[in-house]
Amino acid sequence: MPRSLVTGGAGFIGAHLTAAPLDRGHEVVALDDMSGGFPDNVDGRARLIEGSIVDHEMLEALFTAERFDLVYHCAAYAAEGLSHFIKRFNYTNNVIGSVNLINASVNHEVDCFVFTSSIAVYGAGQVPMTEELRPEPEDSYGIAKFAVEQELAATHAMFGLDHVIFRPHNVYGELQNIGDRYRNVLGIFINQIMRDEPLSIFGDGEQSRAFSYVGEIVPAIADAPATPGARGEAFNVGADVPYSVNDLAETVKRVMGVPDHPVQHHEARNEVLHAFSDHSKVATVFGTGDSTSLEDGVERMVGWARRHGPRSTPPFTGIEIERGLPPSWRQEAPS
Repeated sequence: MPRSLVTGGAGFIGAHLTAAPLDRGHEVVALDDMSGGFPDNVDGRARLIEGSIVDHEMLEALFTAERFDLVYHCAAYAAEGLSHFIKRFNYTNNVIGSVNLINASVNHEVDCFVFTSSIAVYGAGQVPMTEELRPEPEDSYGIAKFAVEQELAATHAMFGLDHVIFRPHNVYGELQNIGDRYRNVLGIFINQIMRDEPLSIFGDGEQSRAFSYVGEIVPAIADAPATPGARGEAFNVGADVPYSVNDLAETVKRVMGVPDHPVQHHEARNEVLHAFSDHSKVATVFGTGDSTSLEDGVERMVGWARRHGPRSTPPFTGIEIERGLPPSWRQEAPS
């Protein structure tokens, strides 16, 4: 029976990814520092350990005790826009923490390391983004993700650690932290409607993304170590059809039965305007899985959110650069 570690296992994608290997007969340990996760997200068949991947001594003890065969690395602080203003925090958590895991995986002879990266590595390249594009990340989050991808390639060349990289984008669904004010626009919209607040849109709302239902991306990630042709490769994974943020807002309002809910436009952020990717490579290796329309996915997420109620999380308390911080975030940042 394979023994698997899922980092960020109490978070959104990590919680879904904890359940998937369990369904495939693995023993699973979910590791999470609880900065954005919730214990009740974790499948009861898994063992939850609270700890941070930044703590290399804790990781060494954990790997020594558990002797993992597989590592699914989802832990990250994934606020792409905010990453410009929290560079030290971003690189400590998303690069140094990842390197700690890679070191432990080499030293304890892990069979395969599966890394959840992001299409943020591409920057503002041509769309749809393909794996053959040269990555040109434009924010600190994307730079961190690409650095880990490069580190995995170097580690394989030097030490033989097998890896698979996935680049998901704009993932949504049940278990997402809808109270996070800095990321996950669909969750923010649902939470704002439940709290009777106007929907917050940066700029004119015409920026486009392909919003990806979590149930579409998890199976390939879970199956990657055992799938022929997957090891050593990077795969875009997610939905194919892009929608504007305005379209998304209208869909959420319609599903939640409040078509006239107000929208508040804030000053535009410095962000990639159009980002969606091609998925022919992942389809070739893993096959074509189930497809979920945006309307159906939003309905599922709204049903879950209504059962759990609105959430609130405190503002990020470690802003490192105030200059250029969006005004709507500045109001919530510490003085």
